Amino acid sequence: QLQLVESGGGLVQPGGSLRLSCAASGFPLDYYAIGWFRQAPGKEREGVVCINKSGTSTISADSVKGRFTISRDSTKNTMFLQMDSLTPGDTAVYYCAATPFGIDSACESHRMEYWGQGTQVTVSS
Repeated sequence: QLQLVESGGGLVQPGGSLRLSCAASGFPLDYYAIGWFRQAPGKEREGVVCINKSGTSTISADSVKGRFTISRDSTKNTMFLQMDSLTPGDTAVYYCAATPFGIDSACESHRMEYWGQGTQVTVSS
């Protein structure tokens, strides 16, 4: 059974940091394009940052460039999202996702096949 399980969300103050984890089971993340997406209340789901299958290209939303970093650990079959300098505008439910197909250098939700359950990130003082 192919599954993605997220952890690490929570409440953080503006300017703080948070790291989200997403453990995969049933398939090797190394051979998949992976990404993180988020959805704030009343807004559409948006791509935050993605990596292509080969790991040679990272696509980030302008709003998070220089602040958010995606990575994966092959030994743990887990992907991560390191979020720094958080602002209230980053408040959303965050989802990890993966696909065995190419993503054509675009971090778009319709390109992803498998999804985590989502984890709430709230940035507030």
